[in-house]
Amino acid sequence: MPDSPLYSAAAVAVIALAIAVVVGVGLKVLRSFRELGTDAERATYNTLHAASKAGQHLRTGLNPAGASKASKQLRALLGCDALAITDVSGVLAWDGAADELRPRLMGLAADVLTGGRTQVINAGEYPVLSVGRIASAVIAPIRAGSRVVGVVAAFAPSAGAGLVRATSEVADWVAAQVELAELDASRTLLMEAEVRALRAQISPHFIYNSLNAIASFINTDPTRARELVVEFADFTRYSFRRHGDFTTLAEELRCIDRYLLLERARFGDRVQVSLRIAPEVLSTVIPFLSLQPLVENAVRHGLEAKEGPGHITIAANDSGAFAEVTIEDDGVGMDPVQLQSMLAGHTDGEHVGLRNVDARLRQVYGDDHGLVIETAPGEGTLITMRVPKSQPGHDA
Repeated sequence: MPDSPLYSAAAVAVIALAIAVVVGVGLKVLRSFRELGTDAERATYNTLHAASKAGQHLRTGLNPAGASKASKQLRALLGCDALAITDVSGVLAWDGAADELRPRLMGLAADVLTGGRTQVINAGEYPVLSVGRIASAVIAPIRAGSRVVGVVAAFAPSAGAGLVRATSEVADWVAAQVELAELDASRTLLMEAEVRALRAQISPHFIYNSLNAIASFINTDPTRARELVVEFADFTRYSFRRHGDFTTLAEELRCIDRYLLLERARFGDRVQVSLRIAPEVLSTVIPFLSLQPLVENAVRHGLEAKEGPGHITIAANDSGAFAEVTIEDDGVGMDPVQLQSMLAGHTDGEHVGLRNVDARLRQVYGDDHGLVIETAPGEGTLITMRVPKSQPGHDA
């Protein structure tokens, strides 16, 4: 019977059991959550997380935008009332209380910027420092190499030994991020310098020969001469462009086509060319002027010294996550030992274009992506270049 005492007792027992199960599961979940890490482990995680977030903002160097975002994370690390970051000329960021001290900071930091040693300043010595709870400041230098490039300043009611050490460590960490940013910038400058070196290499040799070839057609074939002038103008416009460290495989192949057209005007049938290009790799991004020097090497050092006609095969294939480009000639070849020494920078040689391209590929993609060169005297040369098809951050 639904209304019997026995039924009611059973129902109460079932409800009580359900509540006990729910409570038990809840306690187990809560206990397991607490066991995810000790207080020390959670503190370590929070510290590393804050440092990682701040590092992302400082990878472009000391500038107001990055320093402003990083200062929030760094103040949380130090647990101070306010934190500031400067360069040698002014305050880049201020986070926290007592913003009215901001105009005075460069004066307070003058000795640190000059001497490069951490300094503790108290309101007893500098009354202007007494603002709200703040009565002390720890100012630590940011060093990039032997240079002091700025300071980290932490403001608090008092400056104990712990805050002094922590502020100095944070300043050293910021300095490491600044040095990484400078390294990235120097790599960019190096790539730009290497591209300029390639342009300088193209300029005297190729331009002189091309103009001579064009001049030879002016009287005998004016139409051909005009066509060559247009191709020459397009080639030099591409080669000496002033923007971008990267281009597409399609654009580089167009440049090569103009280069070879001008060289065939000089060599005639002595230079024969075959192309095997997979359409799906044409949009692959590659370093600017990374293929043309390889083809120029095949013409100048492979075929020019060979008697009779020579053949160059240019191929680009889809190789999974990579585009594989090969430049092969049946010319005079090279000594592999001397070539390896030249690529390593141990000796000078005629193949500076190969060394330049090899170095840039390694800088951009890593040592596993340098040029692979197979050659021997009298056996021709095969050069292989592999680049990732997906390259976030590299815009052509």
